[in-house]
Amino acid sequence: GNTQRAIECTEQALAIAREIGDRRREGIALGNLGIAHRAAGDPQQAITYHKQALAIAQEIGDRRGEGNALGSLGGAFADLGELRQAIDYHERALAIARELGDRRGQGQSLGNLGTAYVDLGELRRAIGCHEQRLAIALEQRDRRGESIARGNLGNAYLLLGEPRRAIEYFRERLAIAKEIGDHRGEGIAQGSLGRARVELGEVAEAIMAHEAALLIRRSLTDIAGQGEALSSLGRAYDAAGDHERGAAYHRQGIDLLRVPGSRQPLAAALVDSAEN
Repeated sequence: GNTQRAIECTEQALAIAREIGDRRREGIALGNLGIAHRAAGDPQQAITYHKQALAIAQEIGDRRGEGNALGSLGGAFADLGELRQAIDYHERALAIARELGDRRGQGQSLGNLGTAYVDLGELRRAIGCHEQRLAIALEQRDRRGESIARGNLGNAYLLLGEPRRAIEYFRERLAIAKEIGDHRGEGIAQGSLGRARVELGEVAEAIMAHEAALLIRRSLTDIAGQGEALSSLGRAYDAAGDHERGAAYHRQGIDLLRVPGSRQPLAAALVDSAEN
């Protein structure tokens, strides 16, 4: 979680790679700098580094590195809200993964495409991508990937107005997260269940789910996640007619989300997002 220190170390690695003329390692360092800057909330700077990494991968004929750079560019452009451009990069990354027979890479790209289509409101298309991503995860026995795909399918169905179907996927997401010890995924699943319960008017169950999500976010020292969980509790209490308590939770959530460094893309706070 120390992005500044990560950037400093990677800049040193980049300097050494350039000093010894190792283009492949230079590209890797540039890609890692892009990842670190994106994690630090600077997608524009991340794009600069990922484009340099892409150019090197293309120059030396590193198709896998090219695919990684394209996927990372897709994620950074999605952070900026430039979703059509993000989709273009993810589709190019998917094409390379298919060319290389890289099933894991295909799954990641399909998941990232599904997330972008959700953000565009193209929900049926998103579901198609996430279903393909789920099939690959099952084929590869990738429990974490399966869990993420199920969560993303639940989110798409919730946005489609099918909360009962969404809950099925969120429960599966939660069960797998507990099984593999993925506490962050467990917190996301509880928050997702809470949102679906609110849609159904099951506010007592929603409050319990959001309280569970808040406890997990606190255990992970996830400031942004805590802020979202508190705001979600506020919405649940509003739905229950307890507007005073709802307002109090909303204020707590807003205060946490104002903490420097706590911001993160909405999809990362609420649901499962990009896998690159």
